[in-house]
Amino acid sequence: MNQIDRVPRWRMETERLYLSDVTVEDSALMLAVWNDPAFMRNVADRGIRSNEQAREAIANGARKLFEEFGYGPYSMALKSNGAMIGICGLFKRENLDDPDIGFAVLPDYCGKGYAGEAALAVVDYARSNLGIEKLTAIVSATNTASIGLIEKLGLVFERMITMPGDDEAIRLYSMLLTDYR
Repeated sequence: MNQIDRVPRWRMETERLYLSDVTVEDSALMLAVWNDPAFMRNVADRGIRSNEQAREAIANGARKLFEEFGYGPYSMALKSNGAMIGICGLFKRENLDDPDIGFAVLPDYCGKGYAGEAALAVVDYARSNLGIEKLTAIVSATNTASIGLIEKLGLVFERMITMPGDDEAIRLYSMLLTDYR
């Protein structure tokens, strides 16, 4: 991953991370995330294999979320060296009434608490800055690491759902942010 000085455009800051709106300049990061075997197994194979495809997907996906809803995925950069390590953010799904939180950390940085640190910041930002009242999370029933983090954040299992175009049911979690710390 290229190391980029993200400080001029960061939106959130944690003890170890800067979180910034994903832009087309993040195509290398997103390409790495979308092609990470864990992402492909637990989320989906987006079929994005080049920087050009990644830039197009960002322009038509993440950037549209920010334009329409004021939120989207945020890139995660280490404060210590600027390394781009993953994403964490809010997504609006057509079949869900409320935004959902999602995260993906590149393999070299998994298991170090970065996803949890970023997710706490995103939940607080959603409540404090965006005025979001209810947050959801969707996750594959076999993704125990993400389920653990989702539950640690305070989201509670609601029911199994099937997303449009999918055959496999996934778990839907939710929480009221009005009750959040």
